[in-house]
Amino acid sequence: MNFSEIKNDEQQYMMHTYGRFQTAVVSGKGATATDSEGKQYIDFTSGIGVNCLGYCDEGWVKAVSSQAATVQHISNLYYSPLQTELSKKLCELTGMDKVFLCNSGAEANECAIKIARKYSFDKYGKGRQKILTLVNSFHGRTVTTLAATGQKVFHNYFFPFTEGFDYVAANNVKDLESKLGDDVCAVFIELVQGEGGVMPLSQEFVDAAAKLCSEKDVLLMIDEVQTGVSRTGTFYCYEQYGISPDVITSAKGLGGGVPIGACICNEKLSGVMTPSSHGTTFGGNPIACAAAIEVLSRVTTAEFLEEVNKKGDYFREKLASMPNVSDIRGKGMMIGIVTEKDNAKEIAAKCVEKGLLILTAKNLLRLLPPLTITYEEIDKGLSLLSEAMAE
Repeated sequence: MNFSEIKNDEQQYMMHTYGRFQTAVVSGKGATATDSEGKQYIDFTSGIGVNCLGYCDEGWVKAVSSQAATVQHISNLYYSPLQTELSKKLCELTGMDKVFLCNSGAEANECAIKIARKYSFDKYGKGRQKILTLVNSFHGRTVTTLAATGQKVFHNYFFPFTEGFDYVAANNVKDLESKLGDDVCAVFIELVQGEGGVMPLSQEFVDAAAKLCSEKDVLLMIDEVQTGVSRTGTFYCYEQYGISPDVITSAKGLGGGVPIGACICNEKLSGVMTPSSHGTTFGGNPIACAAAIEVLSRVTTAEFLEEVNKKGDYFREKLASMPNVSDIRGKGMMIGIVTEKDNAKEIAAKCVEKGLLILTAKNLLRLLPPLTITYEEIDKGLSLLSEAMAE
């Protein structure tokens, strides 16, 4: 099928829930994608932070293919050695105690919300169910995770939203203190707000949140869906802040391209979720677990993390000399570019025309390239970006 046919079928048969760029990607290798017309693109998006090893990495393909030829799915009514292997690795890497495997970041966040409310209910009874998130946050698109999301633009149409959330201004300790009342069971934050504009939290705010939560027996939960799996230069971003969360949620890069999520909790919470209190049909699918095990074997080494940070610094150095750049923010290979002309969406569209895939967030350009991207691919992509920025 050519692009016109693909686009016409999309318009006829699919719900119009996405604003799509004008290309249809059909194959890829490394950080280079190919569309239905044979045109190639440097990919600075990695499927919104999912393809952390790039397209069709040999080790990843072998792990997935081998597992697909062995057993593709079993019910969670039975033990699965791949689930236990993956969960053990996640606990060893984080120092946490228990894992719930699911299919996405939103599902991982739903599990975290349920853990917080059940922990508080079991210990304190009713009336202590509120969860504080941050203004400008994003936690998913289910009715509950939309309610947890601190952006008014998402709080429409789907009424009634799940109750029990309030929103704190990011990096405002006084606002956090004023809202952290006796009805609060958890504080749930992204350490770098991704969809909110690649906004890192300050060390002062994160330290204050950790201290207040500890004093009040309020759970500190970190949404690492976009920041995790080595994206920001450490396996999980919380490591850079020197804190010990009660709950971590993870997804996106964890499976390297197949759907998987994880909600990871500490020893204090290890017995909160009991049989029938939560569940999933596809969570911990053997193929997804095999993919995640391969990803973890690669992205957690000191050498790999050093390269992530070097490449992140390289991106920043090159971007700083580009036209139309007023600010660069983020951590590791999670990068936001504020443009002087405030024309990020226009630039992103031009990039596609030139052969570069790039993201936006709010009013800025966002880069989430494969962590394995080569310097040759970086240079080629940045050259195309510079052309688009200058126009």
